[in-house]
Amino acid sequence: MTRQEILEKTVRIVCDCLPELADNPLTEETVINTDAGVDSMGFTLIICRIEAAFDIKIPDRQWRKLQTLGDVVTAIEKRL
Repeated sequence: MTRQEILEKTVRIVCDCLPELADNPLTEETVINTDAGVDSMGFTLIICRIEAAFDIKIPDRQWRKLQTLGDVVTAIEKRL
């Protein structure tokens, strides 16, 4: 799976979890919690869906360090 495919799938997951973001362009530079306006409950839902969709497990301590959508894509890439 290419980085672009991972990004596109991740953006779909985010938009499925938070439909209000579907009209906003989400890029690798998007800061998830501030630019996208994702609260902690929304972020937890996104984490669960991403891990299930990619069949991976990212440790909680690492999730706390991820800020941009690009950071999330990189973390997924490392586990595929």
